[in-house]
Amino acid sequence: MTQPPTVAAVLAAHSRVVEVGIGARPDVAAALAERGCAVTATDIEACTVPETVRFVRDDVTDPERAVYEAADAVYALRCPPELQRAVVDVAGAVGAACYLTTLGGEPVVVPVSERRTVASGTLFVARDA
Repeated sequence: MTQPPTVAAVLAAHSRVVEVGIGARPDVAAALAERGCAVTATDIEACTVPETVRFVRDDVTDPERAVYEAADAVYALRCPPELQRAVVDVAGAVGAACYLTTLGGEPVVVPVSERRTVASGTLFVARDA
């Protein structure tokens, strides 16, 4: 039986990505950078990220559009329902694909075009490339 891909394997199809709300979990951003993606990570608080990942302090509910403009994809991992619309909106504003995972059993409250099984659970495609 084939193992499902990782989130990083799916997102690596994009050359420039922005992770919203990286917090203290830079593993996916680091894996994407190792695969040759240009990665920008954002959070409302200062965070430590690998040298290969660019960090920008930003609030997705009042985003600095320039942070996202060059992105092919915007993604948020463990995204709470109250932030999902903001993530989808900023991706749409810059014409980027948008992917989300949720916290445990929390619902997806935005329309999704696809649900992909990944090693860590489900990756929701909220906006295609």
